[in-house]
Amino acid sequence: QQAGSGSRGDQARQLVTDLETRGSQALPLFISCLEDTGQDSLASLLRTSRQAAKRDPEAIRSLDLVSVELKPEELRGVKHPSKPTQGNLTPVVLGPEELWPPKLRPEVLRPEVSRPVDVGPGGFGDGCAQGSSRGNADLAYVLDADPCGYCLVINNVNFCPESGLGSRTGSNVDCEKVQRRFRLLHFMVEVQCDLTAKKMLQALVQLAQRDHGALDCCVVVILSHGSQVSHFQFPGAVYGTDGCLVSVEKIVNIFNGTSCPSLRGKPKVFFIQACGGEKKDPGFEVASTAPEDSASGSNPEPDAAPFQEGPRTFDQPDAVSSLPTPSDIFVSYSTFPGFVSWRNTTSGSWYIETLDGVFEQWAHSEDLQSLLLRVADAVSVKGIYKQMPGCFNFLRKKLFFKT
Repeated sequence: QQAGSGSRGDQARQLVTDLETRGSQALPLFISCLEDTGQDSLASLLRTSRQAAKRDPEAIRSLDLVSVELKPEELRGVKHPSKPTQGNLTPVVLGPEELWPPKLRPEVLRPEVSRPVDVGPGGFGDGCAQGSSRGNADLAYVLDADPCGYCLVINNVNFCPESGLGSRTGSNVDCEKVQRRFRLLHFMVEVQCDLTAKKMLQALVQLAQRDHGALDCCVVVILSHGSQVSHFQFPGAVYGTDGCLVSVEKIVNIFNGTSCPSLRGKPKVFFIQACGGEKKDPGFEVASTAPEDSASGSNPEPDAAPFQEGPRTFDQPDAVSSLPTPSDIFVSYSTFPGFVSWRNTTSGSWYIETLDGVFEQWAHSEDLQSLLLRVADAVSVKGIYKQMPGCFNFLRKKLFFKT
């Protein structure tokens, strides 16, 4: 088919005008589609008409347009090239939103979904889930009070000669780290040093008898020598400076719901830096020991004493039937029951040093149990003799500290 120059130019101008009114990209998109389907002649005509219209809208009427003979295959339908050739395809740019039917717009087809947050190596779960847990009273304890609770630190360094226990050099470094860390976590920190077994119990009872009604949590940190003792619920015991033992079981039960009603339903957390016994674990070789852990000048000492059961134990556990069911209790031990806990005379104990570092880096995003998994992993690879921290968890929810 052939068309005269005048009529062909008018038709092209009208088509150009119609497509331009639909949007700035409508005509280029149409021309691109013509080229992709092999209708190069018509595409060339429209491109020429558009360029002329831009230069002079009236000029298109007088263009000396060459008559174009359309090929039969162009009239019958779309011609798909067998192989795309490089440079033959023009990038397609989507037009304005009004060109999209409402039901097919991208935001309808692909709604925005929040993605998990990568918390880095050693992370536990995604950041979205943790953020949700922290603010959900059904999943996590609510620590809204400021200060959020009391933190009592008992730091036994110097022991009487009759006890047969040596000074715990380096423990003051631990004490300073604990004070600073829990103050940053919005606790009211109180430190008592070099207490006999009786005075340790008095300090703990006084803490339990305070009014915790406006507070959300309570923390007890004990830094002392320790030993393995018989028990029903919680293993281990810690020494007073007079050489008498106070069992961890007794310490925990001072804060039960009967003795300390204002802490009912609230988390009570105990950190015990003391030996659980005299056993030394040589471990087995899995990798080379880090230089700072194996250096001869690191001076590690155990916080250990022989197994005790009898007259030197200051307090005796109550009968099994009288012990309450542990609730909202978390006890973290520096070492597995029965084994020694190592303390560096210059930098403090492995456990407290690692605990402080882990809390500094991760307490803003992880719950207590996840934090102590990191502590256990880091401490377990230190030194020639191995140490494995552990815990007894009787919490009902996740505990995120206030940071």
